[in-house]
Amino acid sequence: MRNLAAAIGTTLLLAAGLAQAEPATPAAALARESAPHGARVFFVEPKDGATVGRDVQVKFGVEGIAIAPATEGKPGTGHHHLLIDGDELPPLDAPIPADATHKHYGKGQTEDTIRLEPGTHTLQLDFADARHVQFDPPIVSPKITVHVK
Repeated sequence: MRNLAAAIGTTLLLAAGLAQAEPATPAAALARESAPHGARVFFVEPKDGATVGRDVQVKFGVEGIAIAPATEGKPGTGHHHLLIDGDELPPLDAPIPADATHKHYGKGQTEDTIRLEPGTHTLQLDFADARHVQFDPPIVSPKITVHVK
């Protein structure tokens, strides 16, 4: 009962702005799996500098590491992520975000058709483990540029 009264009192003080909340503790960084020597990812299609329609067929290549669905969680395997118009890589010690500019292929897919607005866009592949965390060092493709008509 005493704990309940203390919790209610603290809540009321916080609501009134009379007490300061404890600072949030940052999430612990996730350990990164070592990348196999020589592992690489690359675009089979489209080629760098290609002019494409709004529906863009992308095909991903990989060498030196196996592809596996994220649900399998097998060490030494991973899956593709497509970074669209990214200026830099996502944080290295956290899962790659899932949003309009970070597409996940956690089922082990090696191709997709994506829709892009007209203009110039950059694409980059980022290979990650079952937790969507990048390897150490990251296994990323060179950025390519496509021109959407």
